[in-house]
Amino acid sequence: MAKNNSQPQAEKHQRQPFAKKLLGWLKQLLLMLLLLTLFSAALDIWRGRDIPKTNLPNIQATTLQGEQIDLLAMSHEQPVLLYFWGTWCPVCSFVSPSVNILADSYPVVSVAMTSGVYEKLQRYLKHKDYEFAVINDPHGEIAKQWSVQVTPTLMVIKDGQLSYYTSGFTSLPGMWWRMLLA
Repeated sequence: MAKNNSQPQAEKHQRQPFAKKLLGWLKQLLLMLLLLTLFSAALDIWRGRDIPKTNLPNIQATTLQGEQIDLLAMSHEQPVLLYFWGTWCPVCSFVSPSVNILADSYPVVSVAMTSGVYEKLQRYLKHKDYEFAVINDPHGEIAKQWSVQVTPTLMVIKDGQLSYYTSGFTSLPGMWWRMLLA
């Protein structure tokens, strides 16, 4: 009489404790997060190859809110988050709320790239309830000075130097850590 060897294997697999399955899923998730982090870091290095690290161009401008900005002077007091974004950027719509939260604790200077005339941009900011400082860059001139080609782009400037750079989606915890470590 031949025994069906596949039956005990199936029963054994079904009896595997939930905790062991959960541990396996967590290991896979951590591996995926590690790979994603490494890929993201490599992508940032590649995208940021033209971004100046020292002798940064200064941004001296008036925000839409009427505030005078001198980026490099601000950065000597504490780290400043420099945020390049656009109203037309779908990823920015996920990053901007986090930037808005961060602006309650740290100085933020944002540059709205090719996002239209002042009135249109002001309506957009009011509609979204964004309160971070915004400099309108209707023709992308400031972005060109900084070699920014991808939105969103976030930089942490400390003592006139680029401390951290990232592009694409960035979480609020990722922004916090960069600001704390600068």
